[in-house]
Amino acid sequence: MKNCEKYQRSYFMPPVPCFDWVTKEYISKPPIWCSVDLRDGNQALIEPMSLEEKLEFFTLLVKLGFKEIEVGFPAASETEYDFLRALIDRNLIPEDVTVQVLTQAREHIIKKTFEALKGAPSAIVHLYNSTSVAQREQVFKKDKDEILKIATDGARLLDKLAKETEGNFRFEYSPESFTGTEPEYALEVCNAVIDIWQPTEDRKVIINLPATVETSLPHVYACQVEYMSKNLHNRENVIISLHPHNDRGTGVADAELGILAGGDRIEGTLFGNGERTGNCDIITLAMNMFSHGVDPLLDFSDMPHICEAYEKFTNMKVSDRAPYCGNLVFAAFSGSHQDAIAKGMAWREEKNLSVWSVPYLPIDPKDVGRTYDADVIRINSQSGKGGVSYILAQNFGLKLPKKMQEDMGYTAKHVSDEAHKELSPDWVHDIFLDKYVKNRKEFNVAETFFTQQGNVYTATVTIVKDNEEEIVRSRGNGGLDSVSNALCKFLGKNFEVMEYEQHALTEGSHAKAISYVSVKDSNGKIFWGAGIHEDIMTSSIEALVSAINNSY
Repeated sequence: MKNCEKYQRSYFMPPVPCFDWVTKEYISKPPIWCSVDLRDGNQALIEPMSLEEKLEFFTLLVKLGFKEIEVGFPAASETEYDFLRALIDRNLIPEDVTVQVLTQAREHIIKKTFEALKGAPSAIVHLYNSTSVAQREQVFKKDKDEILKIATDGARLLDKLAKETEGNFRFEYSPESFTGTEPEYALEVCNAVIDIWQPTEDRKVIINLPATVETSLPHVYACQVEYMSKNLHNRENVIISLHPHNDRGTGVADAELGILAGGDRIEGTLFGNGERTGNCDIITLAMNMFSHGVDPLLDFSDMPHICEAYEKFTNMKVSDRAPYCGNLVFAAFSGSHQDAIAKGMAWREEKNLSVWSVPYLPIDPKDVGRTYDADVIRINSQSGKGGVSYILAQNFGLKLPKKMQEDMGYTAKHVSDEAHKELSPDWVHDIFLDKYVKNRKEFNVAETFFTQQGNVYTATVTIVKDNEEEIVRSRGNGGLDSVSNALCKFLGKNFEVMEYEQHALTEGSHAKAISYVSVKDSNGKIFWGAGIHEDIMTSSIEALVSAINNSY
């Protein structure tokens, strides 16, 4: 591409190596979660949420298990202010939930924020000012000392107003555009703020390190976080929070490596909603931990409902490929994938396994409210015999013989290819019934009577063709063999019964059986049929009739 030379790396590596995070294999415990859906996710919408929508969304976030929820920028708009007041005045904030509000390090904004917070049972006041080279030079036109003073003046005012305002308050500070700030300078500013607030074990301070704009590979962000974690004042009483955006598409990776590097807390949104390319997707991050056997302490067990609610509140769509929650993320259309999944499920059931290890499925779809029949095995022209057979077995109790599975697989593929559509389970079942159970295009059998002498059966078969009946008698070494011989005599063709299987379809006094029969014609071609009836012999004869009809 042209013009790549106009771009330069705009991030800074720490002055000393910070790679201890590399030695950690996985995240062993969940971070403190803070949802910023109602602030960062809301301000990025074409049409921001109404007060009632925000109240409903807040209730959902509480139900999902969030204990810290950023509810807005109360000094920025009347809706944001009214929302915070509604939460406080209506006593809608649970005892174990802390609301968070954002404020720039500007005196009048800080004062308006505390007005909105009056009476809050538990609140985090999140102070920020930008510290990056680009912002210092281009936006504020201030040097490092002047930017530092903005931060410390704001910190002092927060401390003063918190003591004068009714409520219970904790503090958070963000050097905005942290990833574009020299790590030594970001450290200087954060330590100056910490020294003013004097955190204690009972009243810890949050230092938030936002990737306001992603500018580097995730490992660089991890090194920056580790440098801060190792050098912050009063570290034991400081909570390091991470707020990755997703400009490079690696917001979740930034968060994961940042946690390994010392991050204690994550600010993000459901489905990664937020300005530009969005924030860290908390659902993906939490479910990644879940897939490693770590309880994220958030409840995403009803993902379809969460998706529906999110789309209602934001008027945005959840991608079909969104990890863990998209409509197609568990779907297997490929024949080889379907076969592996079906065999993996059978193996799991056979071995009575408690640990999940099914091929192509990183987690059990049922754990997020999805179903195997509707969400996992999906049938189209790319599907194979394994998927089609799995659908028929799981939904309709049909256990097709192995060789019949291949025939039915090709039949379903052909229908999907012709229709250029996915086949629903009911459609697959109808295809099976039409071809293997109901096929009477050449002839039908109306009645059959048997007599037996020793091992020899005589079948008296009433055959209907072109609306005319003919009675044919024939002998065989069994009931089905005698009927087959009668049909061959009537049709003037030779067929040999090759395979016969049957099993119960339902239980009880009126239980039905299904029989599967394959026949081979004089040219060696194999044809399949199936029959369903309360009487096993009748179902076998109907299967034979369908199989022979399929030869025409």
